[in-house]
Amino acid sequence: MEFSYDYSDYYTDYNYTVEGNDTPREESTVFQHQSTCLKEVVCVSLIVVSVVIFLLGFCGNALVIWISGFKMKKTVNTTWYLSLAISDFVFCAFLPFSITNMAMEKWIFGRFMCKFTSSVMFLNMFSSIFLLVVISVDRCVSVTFPVWAQNHRTVKKASVVVLMSWLLAIVLSLPSVIFREVSTHMGRTICYNNYTLYQHSHKIVAVSRFLAGFIIPFAVIIISYSIIILRLRTNRMAKSSKPLKVMSALVAAFFICWLPYHVFVLLELSHQNYDNGILIAGLKIGTSLAAANSFLNPVLYVFMGNDFKKKFKSSVLSKMENAMGEEGRTTSRYLSRSSSMDGRASTHI
Repeated sequence: MEFSYDYSDYYTDYNYTVEGNDTPREESTVFQHQSTCLKEVVCVSLIVVSVVIFLLGFCGNALVIWISGFKMKKTVNTTWYLSLAISDFVFCAFLPFSITNMAMEKWIFGRFMCKFTSSVMFLNMFSSIFLLVVISVDRCVSVTFPVWAQNHRTVKKASVVVLMSWLLAIVLSLPSVIFREVSTHMGRTICYNNYTLYQHSHKIVAVSRFLAGFIIPFAVIIISYSIIILRLRTNRMAKSSKPLKVMSALVAAFFICWLPYHVFVLLELSHQNYDNGILIAGLKIGTSLAAANSFLNPVLYVFMGNDFKKKFKSSVLSKMENAMGEEGRTTSRYLSRSSSMDGRASTHI
């Protein structure tokens, strides 16, 4: 019999498979260190970081939802921003469950919440990543095919794309519903992944999440922004290097936030070859970085849209509206310019 136990959780798998009995290999170690998180520097630091991520992500994304959903005209851009903010907001809203679990070193919320919390967090992980991909592809299409984009980029089509992204995210989050279980050993209740139902299920889940949640999205984002950069340079659209810096920041944030998490999840598949302490620490740090992406998104996609000094002097509402509207105005000017150029070209032909 194999059991896979989680020592902590955002949407991570702290799984250590044990063969031969129903008692986890780390059980004696765990019980020797029960409820000592608040006495450990690393654990306290991670809790503090998680609380900061929760506060910044919850408030920041709530602000984006309020502005883009109720204070601005509904456009394709605001549809992307709103959907991304909702995804990150829901993720941050469930962080207190993980923070409590980390601090108490046991699960107190029952079997349903064990499955539901984990599945919701994976749902928002995938939906957030897919929306980042959609935004990058949309920007690439707008710059590469301006006339087509001007005629076919509609809010209705954007909403359909968002819906498809969420449905795909739901499918990829189902393993949490299937494999998450609650077990009590010597008075300590834990929420863990029981991968004993199907052979190689642990490896299949981990690899599929790595491909669908990192490799493929990262490749699409890199390709999209590379095309955008080449297009901007070729047409001399950018008078400054700021757009390139913003794009570079987006790609770098995605890479830095998600790579450590997936690396340690894959290493954990062969946990017997590595030190358990290093794996646990790496997984905790990796998931904290991944969670940080939830509050970095509104910063990178919204607050970097306009000059910081000008936004600082204006009200919060004005800052948000100007930042969100800037990309739309820039794209609109480019579409109009490209359309007129195409018109002149067709006249000569």
